[in-house]
Amino acid sequence: MLSGELYDALDPDLSRDRLQARLLIKELNDTREDEEDQRKSILKKLLPNAGADLWLQPPFYCDYGSNIITGNGVFFNFNCVVLDVMQVKIGNRTLFGPNVQVYTATHPVNYKERSSGLEYAKPVTIGEDVWIGGSVVICPGISIGDRTVIGAGSVVTKDIPSDVFAAGNPCKVIRNLEY
Repeated sequence: MLSGELYDALDPDLSRDRLQARLLIKELNDTREDEEDQRKSILKKLLPNAGADLWLQPPFYCDYGSNIITGNGVFFNFNCVVLDVMQVKIGNRTLFGPNVQVYTATHPVNYKERSSGLEYAKPVTIGEDVWIGGSVVICPGISIGDRTVIGAGSVVTKDIPSDVFAAGNPCKVIRNLEY
């Protein structure tokens, strides 16, 4: 799975790992706002590769959690989904608006291969100091450069460089950002 080759998502080991993640997600999503210590404890188990000061506003959903690697000071707003079949790397101080969806999982385009039930994945890399607007969809295999802003509602189907504002469906560079 992590090599990017076709794999069986119903493999017993993968199914067990997803079940464990889903149980932790349920615990996390059921916590109250005043149960910050409990949330932190659950997040350490669910996202063991998260940097310091991760702030995640439930509800949140992912496949495994262990394939999400974050820098420090990352923020996820309400209702984000990260399908982390493959690694998702997120740089320091990156912000996710509500309803952002990050996909690594994908399926063969050829219907004969797809009907076999096998699937594969491509990694996603998001740089430092990035702001992903609300309801953005990031497709498998995408890289987003440092300090970039992705406008709300965008569907990111191609790599986006550093220091730009990009938006749309499909997402494209609108302008450079000057600092």
